[in-house]
Amino acid sequence: MYGLLLLLHILAATIWTGGHIVLAVVILPKVLAQRSAEKLLEFESVYEKIGMPALIIQVITGLMLAYRMLPDVMQWINFANPVAHAILAKLSLLALTVGFAIDARLRVIPTLSEKTLTTMAWHIIPVTVFSILFVVVGVSFRTGWLY
Repeated sequence: MYGLLLLLHILAATIWTGGHIVLAVVILPKVLAQRSAEKLLEFESVYEKIGMPALIIQVITGLMLAYRMLPDVMQWINFANPVAHAILAKLSLLALTVGFAIDARLRVIPTLSEKTLTTMAWHIIPVTVFSILFVVVGVSFRTGWLY
């Protein structure tokens, strides 16, 4: 079961992180140069169909993997426990990602235009950084970087 959870988690992370890197490095510069909200919305509508399920899979499998590592959920917030550092880092990144996503979905995207593209960029770039940090923290479970 552990191997399957880890595989699904890594595949979903690949989709989520890879999609955001493509968005931030390839799509966003073109969108900003052309001032084209339509191109950004076009990418978002296609990517969202695989990106959001990937994020949901990451959350579910991530919680299951964390529970396998520390079955006492109260230990997840025990700063004296080194494994909790990585779990808390992942949960913090998730909270930041959700916060930016909610703000983008409710405030930025409904009024997206050439004038508000920069605001959207200030959502895309941090979420991309968060997604890369998710991977770094995930690797730390094996390397012990955060312990």
